[in-house]
Amino acid sequence: MDGTLVLQALFLVLVVEGIPLFLAPGRMRAAAAMLIQTSDRYLRVTGLVFMVLGAGMIFVLSR
Repeated sequence: MDGTLVLQALFLVLVVEGIPLFLAPGRMRAAAAMLIQTSDRYLRVTGLVFMVLGAGMIFVLSR
């Protein structure tokens, strides 16, 4: 794997993460406020699910 590809993927993450902040900053602020009220356990489980799904999709697409 080329290091440039990894950097491009990370930069794409920045673009995707920036879109909602640019288009709907008020809604992003409200979402952040909701995150404060969400339990740590729920956030951890959600993060784990996203990581497993993402890794699984990378695996499937790289075959």
